[in-house]
Parts: sequence; structure tokens; C-alpha cells
Amino acid sequence: MIRVLVVEDDPVAADAHRLYVERVPGFEVAAVAHSRAAAVRALERTEVDLLLLDLYLPDGHGLQLLRALRANGHGADVIAVTSARDLAVVREGVSLGVVQYVLKPFTYPTLRDRLTRYAEFRAAAGEASGQEEVDRALGALRAPHASALPKGLSGPTLEAVTRVLRAAPGGVTSAAAGEALGISRITARRYLEHLVTEGRAARKPHYGQVGRPELHYRWTPDHR
Repeated sequence: MIRVLVVEDDPVAADAHRLYVERVPGFEVAAVAHSRAAAVRALERTEVDLLLLDLYLPDGHGLQLLRALRANGHGADVIAVTSARDLAVVREGVSLGVVQYVLKPFTYPTLRDRLTRYAEFRAAAGEASGQEEVDRALGALRAPHASALPKGLSGPTLEAVTRVLRAAPGGVTSAAAGEALGISRITARRYLEHLVTEGRAARKPHYGQVGRPELHYRWTPDHR
């Protein structure tokens, strides 16, 4: 069993990440930390194989935490979960032992794919017979599958719909989301329904004075 420390300052997102990890066979969450200091305390008392690490923490950058861990001889691997797209940060992270990056917002299949590939890499043992076997082991880690989106859905549009949904605590209709993004109501609804399927949104009918009830979608990453 691969023991994971989830480090994420947003409690709702942290709970979602915990639930996602626990749905992947072979993984368990050893602890959840909402700050750099809390992560250090968790590592002092808990054996951890992998950190699911947000880079922007309230008391310091995630890479600062990682540098301190390496200086103290801690060898846990790291998957960075972040909105950071600065390739200089990516390069520094790789040098400190970040084995994968998952850009926010993401769906459960995306994280599941990264964790599964990490488990394959970790399971490789013994002496390689040659270059091909070394390349195959590294390929499991460095060449993730494309995110599993239903046919006709695109990653950039999914991110845009997710941003609109997260910015509306009271929820949005497919018509409102479509208007905000310049896409059709039907297209917006397909993406919103996908988020519901993934457990990242919930829908509820809203009854007006006349006509059919209108579906309202609300961002709930801890829905399941």
C-alpha cells in the first residue's frame, strides 16, 4: 500500500483530493495537512511514501518545504498539484524529486492516471536487462495517457466551465454558464453534466413560477 500525505491549504479541495486518492487501488491517505508547518509535523509522526503537494501554501512555497525535506534526508516522492504553469518552477521541482505535475482544475480520471502510472514505476524492481527496460520503466512515469474525457469534450473548455462554476457559490444554470463563456447552453450543459458525473458538481432543480424547473449546478468537490 502506498501511503500518501495530501498537502493542500483549501480544506474543501484537500478533502476532494483525499477522496480521489482513496478511490485508487493500492493507495491510502496517511494524513492531510493544510500548511507547510502541518506537513512537517505530519511527516515527523507518519510514514509517507508520496506527497500530493500544492505549491502555494499560506506559510511558504511548496518547493521550500521540499528543499527542507531533502536537506533532512527525506526521500518521499512528490506529485505536485498546482495551478502554477511556470516551467522554471517545473524544472526546479523535477530537480527536487517531483515525479508528476497535475494542473488544477483536474478530474478524478486525471489524478487516477498519474497515481496508477506512479505505482507502475514504483513497482519496477531488480536490475534492468538493458536500455529498453529502463526506458519502459521511465515511460510509465513520464508519458501519461491523455486525460480521459468523453468524446466531444475538450480540456480547455472544461477548465473554463469549472472556473465559472467555482466562482458562483450559489450555483449556475447551463444558460448562465454558456452566456459567461460565449458557448451554447447545450454545450455548457454537457460539461456541467460531466462534472456531476465526476463528483465535482451537484445539480438541483429550481422551481420558478411557471414552466419547467431549471437545473442549477453547484461546485461540490467533496460530493463523493
